[in-house]
Amino acid sequence: MASTNDLKNGMVLNLEGQLWQVQEFQHVKPGKGPAFVRTTLRQIPSGKVVDKTFNAGIKVETANVDRRTMTYLYKEGEDFVFMDKDTYDQIPVGPGVVGDAAKFLLENSDATVAMHDGSVLYIELPAAVELVVTYTEPGLQGDRSSGGTKPATVETGAQVLVPLFIDNGEKIKVDTRDGKYLSRA
Repeated sequence: MASTNDLKNGMVLNLEGQLWQVQEFQHVKPGKGPAFVRTTLRQIPSGKVVDKTFNAGIKVETANVDRRTMTYLYKEGEDFVFMDKDTYDQIPVGPGVVGDAAKFLLENSDATVAMHDGSVLYIELPAAVELVVTYTEPGLQGDRSSGGTKPATVETGAQVLVPLFIDNGEKIKVDTRDGKYLSRA
């Protein structure tokens, strides 16, 4: 059990038998009336996002979540196989749990795997990954109709919008949260 004053981003709560991850929280002390905590919660299995308000200081049940850094090894059928760096155990993770992170997973790259009662809840990638551009059209210098970007396919198969000066074979940094180009690597 934890108080609503102890909430942090990424904390997992057990509310009414369901697991919810705190995306954002804000302590509010209005001019009159009691203080409260406004939160944005994401349901872990489904990904549904809701806003919920708690009175300040009340107790909420936290879930015991084990976060480990694991190495992504390979894809076996539909499942993604991760290896625990400490015990060398290999864990298959379904595509529903991996979700959009699959677009940026490279073999032998690290990811944070969150587990609860032996089942994998979600996968967290680093904020940015470095990927090699496998195919992109040559950018024409005078072409500015698309805001100076063009589509590019990276080594994982994901499509990323990149500036016109990026060529095939270049290494770029991509934000894993929204799939946007950040810079050259």
